[in-house]
Amino acid sequence: MPKPDPRVLLRTAGNYLKEHPEEIVRALRGMLGLRVGVPMDALRYLVRELIPNNKKAPKDVVIEAAPPGVRIGATVDAMGTPVRASLVVHVEELLVSVSEVRIGLRIEGLTLNVLGDSSSPLAGLLKSGALDLSKPGNLVAFMPKRPPVLVDAKDDRVTLDVLKLPRFAENPKVRRTLSVLTPVVGVRAIRTKDDHLDVHLKADLSGVPQAIAAARGTV
Repeated sequence: MPKPDPRVLLRTAGNYLKEHPEEIVRALRGMLGLRVGVPMDALRYLVRELIPNNKKAPKDVVIEAAPPGVRIGATVDAMGTPVRASLVVHVEELLVSVSEVRIGLRIEGLTLNVLGDSSSPLAGLLKSGALDLSKPGNLVAFMPKRPPVLVDAKDDRVTLDVLKLPRFAENPKVRRTLSVLTPVVGVRAIRTKDDHLDVHLKADLSGVPQAIAAARGTV
């Protein structure tokens, strides 16, 4: 996966704020309400920068706010079958601790349209309507090679644990950051509004001593 140059990211962010000064006001208001708002334009930019340029990577990715969820569309290669996929993702559970970063997602409105005249077995199933797309979690559960980040999948829900990814699980900086932040700051909800992805935070001042101890390396 490509790694964007931090200097380019900062320059791009600066240019965006010059063109959209209202984002500064929104950010200040959000801070008072313990809310961090990320413009959907920023997510679109990151997706364009992070998707590798190869045949198997998603193409023509579309990201839109579908309050309170996010609508995602992309052209993907599904087992050799070109498919246009579209779905709306809702974040319904978020548990962040030193030992796990668990994200519960609900998926609705999944559509998979075969492109071209593919005659693969998957294309046949999709064209015949034999696959129940209303319960995508059940389809994910039967993946032959389940990624380690996938904790559970059933009906229309998929549960992920980011710390199951080795690059995060084995990174001492990630663990240390979580040990400092999680006693004080938590996440209440993640939802979209006005073409922004808003992260609603919660604060617990009683956790300050534990956070300070973690920062000093005494816990």
